Amino acid sequence: MDKKSSIPDDILKIQKKLATFEVNSRNYKKYTKILAKHIKQHTMKKRVNAHIKTIEKIEEIQKKIEEEK
Repeated sequence: MDKKSSIPDDILKIQKKLATFEVNSRNYKKYTKILAKHIKQHTMKKRVNAHIKTIEKIEEIQKKIEEEK
């Protein structure tokens, strides 16, 4: 998959598989739940990474301020 894509391969594979099922069939419902779980997990990873980057930037700024004093 293209590295520029922000959607992971596993989510794309599940979406492609989901598209082959009839709406409201047993497999459709099953794969919808699986897809939701993967999307939730992906979103949480992105949020955690964003929080970590924010904390690192704040620490960097604090160090610069302390060095100036």
